[in-house]
Amino acid sequence: MTDRAAPKALVLVQELTNTLDVETGEDALAAPGGVADFVRSQGLQGLGLEDGAARELAALRELREALRAACLAHTGTEMAPEASESLARRLSRAPLVLGMDGTGRAELRPAEGLSGVPALTARIAVGIAEAEAEGTWQRLKACPAHDCLWVFYDRSPAGRGRWCTMAVCGSRAKMRTYRARRQQ
Repeated sequence: MTDRAAPKALVLVQELTNTLDVETGEDALAAPGGVADFVRSQGLQGLGLEDGAARELAALRELREALRAACLAHTGTEMAPEASESLARRLSRAPLVLGMDGTGRAELRPAEGLSGVPALTARIAVGIAEAEAEGTWQRLKACPAHDCLWVFYDRSPAGRGRWCTMAVCGSRAKMRTYRARRQQ
């Protein structure tokens, strides 16, 4: 099986979106201590997300689903207007600044003073901007199977991968198509 893990700039997007297993309904963020576990596993301590308050959980879920919709759009599915608006709203609350590193190289950074979901969103925005500059953002995709929607990184040479795995979701889709043709 090929590696479906995203490059460093997109790992946070992939990990956040995959905190929900659509098939089973299991939401890792909603589990007791789920937000704190996610924060720890991603090295995001100090952003003010650790408490997992209901307000933060709802905002995290909204961000997660808007990012999933963007990744689904990378497979050719139109992004729903409400998901696009939600993502635009979240990103507008997470300003970035242009800074210089020690070598004089320009880099985007989250603006000072951000905490909670806006701080996380700003980190995600930096990663997406880096990935867009590298031409890799469009390869982070959500499986179009309605009962899956797992976010994966498409490492196929042409970047035309569609399914999280051909052995499961791709195979099911092909079988549905085959059966539909046979019934005509």
